[in-house]
Amino acid sequence: MPAETSPAGHLDDDDYPAYTMGRAADLLGITPAFLRAVGEAELITPLRSEGGHRRYSKGQLRIAARARELVDQGTPVEAACRIITLEERLADALRLNEEMRRRPNE
Repeated sequence: MPAETSPAGHLDDDDYPAYTMGRAADLLGITPAFLRAVGEAELITPLRSEGGHRRYSKGQLRIAARARELVDQGTPVEAACRIITLEERLADALRLNEEMRRRPNE
């Protein structure tokens, strides 16, 4: 089987939806309800299997773990999701700013 089509070919892919809801919840030490809540807040959007089951990627699990950290500190879920969205937008803006600084004057 070629690497790009075998499951092993996706081991390092942060966007590959490798984890079921139950497995994702177990890995993070959270409940499936928490994953549903961050999904409903549109922080993460899991892929759906042909049977309609949610599947999560490593990248989505990192985001959900960050949300859990904020909630554990007393932040409501909806506010935690908004904070993470703003953190991501800030990181993107800083990255773009740095790229623009590195370009020679045009």
